[in-house]
Amino acid sequence: MKTGKFIPMGFHQNIKIGYGTIDYKNLKTIYITLNSWVSPELMDDYNQIISKTRRSIKNFIYNTDDCWFKKESIVDLDIRTKGIKKEKKSFMNLEITLFVKKQFDIKEKDVKGYIKNLSESIINNHLIDKNLFNFHKNKN
Repeated sequence: MKTGKFIPMGFHQNIKIGYGTIDYKNLKTIYITLNSWVSPELMDDYNQIISKTRRSIKNFIYNTDDCWFKKESIVDLDIRTKGIKKEKKSFMNLEITLFVKKQFDIKEKDVKGYIKNLSESIINNHLIDKNLFNFHKNKN
C-alpha cells in the first residue's frame, strides 16, 4: 500500500518547488525539492561554491524557529560540477529533509504556506542572490 504523498507547488524564479513525505500516516520527515536547469554566470570553483551554499542553507534552516520542525535537517544540493561550461545547462536538484516535532496533515493550509515561504526564502537569499547561476525552467 502506497503511503507517500507529494505536493507540487509550481515555480518561483524559474525553480520548481514541491514537497512531500514517504509516510503521511506515520509522519517523521518532510522533504522539500527545488530543481531547475542552471547555467553558470561566471567560471569559478563550483565545488567550493556548492559546499558553501549547502552550509548556508543548513544554517538558515537551523536558525529558523517554528512549531512543526526540529532544528536538524539534511540538505542535499546536487549539481554535477565536472561538466559545467559557460553556455551549457546543468540540472540542479536541492532536496531538504526536515524532521517533524509532532504529527500533522501535510496538506494543511498553514503547513503549505510555511513550506512555500521557506522555499522562496531559500531561493531568494541563498540561490538567486549570489548571481552565480542563471536559472531556467527547461534545458532548451
